[in-house]
Amino acid sequence: MPNTISSIISPEGSLEILSQHEVSRLHDTSKSGLHDLLRRCALAVLNCGSPTDDSVALMETYKDFDIEVIPQDRGVRLKLTNAPAEAFVDGKMIRGIREHLSAILRDIVYVFNEIQTQRRFDLGTAEGTTNAVFHILRKAGTLKPGRDPSLVVCWGGHSISREEYEYSKDVGYHLGLRELDICTGCGPGAMKGPMKGANVAHAKQRRREGRYLGVSEPGIIAAEAPNPIVNELVVMPDIEKRLEAFVRLGHGIIVFPGGVGTAEEILYLLGILLHPANSDVALPVVFTGPANSADYFKRIDEFLTYTLGEQVRSLYQIIIDDPTDVARHMRKGIDKVTEDRRGRQDAFYYNWRLAIDRHFQEPFEPTHAAMSSLALHRNQPVHELAANLRRAFSGIVAGNVKEQGIRAIKANGPFRLHAEPELMARLDELLGSFVAQGRMKLDGEYEPCYTLG
Repeated sequence: MPNTISSIISPEGSLEILSQHEVSRLHDTSKSGLHDLLRRCALAVLNCGSPTDDSVALMETYKDFDIEVIPQDRGVRLKLTNAPAEAFVDGKMIRGIREHLSAILRDIVYVFNEIQTQRRFDLGTAEGTTNAVFHILRKAGTLKPGRDPSLVVCWGGHSISREEYEYSKDVGYHLGLRELDICTGCGPGAMKGPMKGANVAHAKQRRREGRYLGVSEPGIIAAEAPNPIVNELVVMPDIEKRLEAFVRLGHGIIVFPGGVGTAEEILYLLGILLHPANSDVALPVVFTGPANSADYFKRIDEFLTYTLGEQVRSLYQIIIDDPTDVARHMRKGIDKVTEDRRGRQDAFYYNWRLAIDRHFQEPFEPTHAAMSSLALHRNQPVHELAANLRRAFSGIVAGNVKEQGIRAIKANGPFRLHAEPELMARLDELLGSFVAQGRMKLDGEYEPCYTLG
């Protein structure tokens, strides 16, 4: 039996000052169908630091855990029953974890009340979806209109080698020395390393308001719980809005080694940048890793050029084993972003100009039927192929670490993907390399959740 603590706590941050109407609505919402979602996300945050990415195992380990919203005249309190003891020090919850818990409650309730229930935004249109993403981020206090562009989005795997982790930390350090901030998926591995490195560099530069922004979504947060350095956490309602938040917030993007989740992010980004309307959008993109990751990026580069065409290489630069060069390239690129947006009088804090096709916005539910019917062939527009490959990788991520996906695989067997023969061979080679390099899972032996045929 794990060590647990039961406690009543006050929220931290944006939930501290609420009207009585807001308190009542918050209490009512938590008692609705959202309770299970809130419970799962809260447990993930409280279990921060545990070396597991199996959301089902986490729920089964703490099956007696519960969370209840208690209304009060001055706001709300949170009643926790049988919470992981690691979230407390001498019976008192760690402040950073308390902040993350409050952020989860804020975002889940806001999305339910203002977006899903009120239907303030037409999520069937590109404009409505982009506005919804904007309002979620604004509610979270993530948009900083008074700051020059400085936010570097760092993507990469949660299951990486120690050498790759240390390298990501070195890159973060050199970014921080150049007064750049970090945004990641908020979890361990390549999401934690850049934040840790930048944190030290910001201390050296006396940068007192360094930003370590984590962007997650309910299905993935149990596998990639917010690391302790995250000082701003946003939980988007689904993976598609999470990805859109990254590209609209970020002023530059760095990709470290990873698995299918990282491949999904790469295909999303490049599929968007290949859109003709984005040909003049300034956004520096770097793929980087230590010397022993060179083969990883060689395979990624070959797969991208085969599926998306040679022109895709103009959208990114590969820099191997040189953290200083990565940081200099990113600093120079973000300076160009600043100049470009200032000249166009565009917002620094949200990239409104970026055109995102509906293929990349529509939520994809990775059922067995949906995965089997994906069009994985090159006889279609390149951005549509990128979108379908992104969906395939998203489904594999779900089968690897998301509770709903894991349960679907246990009940119905592996997902089956169908592709044209040469594309199938290339896809098989790429996915096989991820498995061989241990990039699919943090703990336990990996059993593929997919078959190709």
